[in-house]
Amino acid sequence: MLKDLIYTGIGAVAVLKEKVEAEVKKLEAEGKLKTTDAKSFLESIETKGKEEEAKFKEQLKTTLKEVIDELGLATKEDLQKLKEDLK
Repeated sequence: MLKDLIYTGIGAVAVLKEKVEAEVKKLEAEGKLKTTDAKSFLESIETKGKEEEAKFKEQLKTTLKEVIDELGLATKEDLQKLKEDLK
């Protein structure tokens, strides 16, 4: 379910990006937006998107770690320590 939610979000972002790019190109073709302004705008959107993606990934990692802790699930580190203790 979480995987589906993530894929849905990624898909929505991709569709939104395509629509924004198409609209900017349309404005550029109509002469309502300069090419340099369009390029700068698209680059700023891409940069912001990458920053938001990094934030989302970090929040997701934090949330998953909290869930693992709450459920009391063993981590890789826990299993490695157990293996070393059994030697």
